[in-house]
Amino acid sequence: MTIKYQRSMTHRTLIAALALLLAACSSQSGSPSGTAGNPGSISISGSTALLPLVKQAAVDYQNAHPNVKISVAGGGSRVGITQVAQRAVDIGDSDIPGQNEPSLVDHKVAIVIFGIVVNPQTGVKNLTTAQLRDIFSGKITNWNQAGGHAGTITVINRPRSSGTRAVLVSKILGGHEPSESGLTQDSSGTVSAMVAQTPGAISYLGLAYVQPGSQTVLSINGIGAAQAGLKNYPYWSYEHMYTNGQPSAQVAGFIDFVTRDRTLLQRLKFVPMGNGKD
Repeated sequence: MTIKYQRSMTHRTLIAALALLLAACSSQSGSPSGTAGNPGSISISGSTALLPLVKQAAVDYQNAHPNVKISVAGGGSRVGITQVAQRAVDIGDSDIPGQNEPSLVDHKVAIVIFGIVVNPQTGVKNLTTAQLRDIFSGKITNWNQAGGHAGTITVINRPRSSGTRAVLVSKILGGHEPSESGLTQDSSGTVSAMVAQTPGAISYLGLAYVQPGSQTVLSINGIGAAQAGLKNYPYWSYEHMYTNGQPSAQVAGFIDFVTRDRTLLQRLKFVPMGNGKD
């Protein structure tokens, strides 16, 4: 009897663990619980760089409009574009243009500044574009080759669905994809924590995820990732909220709310439209 009981418990434990794993995968997939087009609800997915802003704006908007329910998920810019094109969500968030999707309407809501972030133990505060290309291609593998302390470089990449990665490739890496020999993490929050905890780590994030003191945001070619230097700092992008066709009044109201909340935008280190290169 004892053996049967233990086997039964083991079986139930495995089932429970599998259920938790499936739930976690669903959460990471970027599919919000809301259904597109439902009156009284707005469903959003996509860019994790934009996620902190959209999550907080959703809380603020729902407090002011208790009859509206907003569900927000990440998944990456390409996921957001795909899901809104398929009408799986009302809004697809993206750091990159939604090309080859003629039904999508682009609503630019802000400018996001990305940072190349390293663990402070690297001893590096500035890198040139050439050095960054050599690091992300795997040509430079030790920090003492880039003016830092001796130590192995650990590159933490984003997946190919990531708009943050796409902007890095376009604006920093000269169109070349980074080497896949390092680590890959989908969540910006997880990347931020890993850089803080991993000696020798380097990655790239929206500034909203940077933990002051736990990471060093590098200057690029001697130019820092500050709003005052945006006109010369190379690693930035527009943040897009795409809708499939013209949005409903309900969806348009939320997009306008995000765009106009300059206090929230600046607190989370986004640049309001009209203050940057737009």
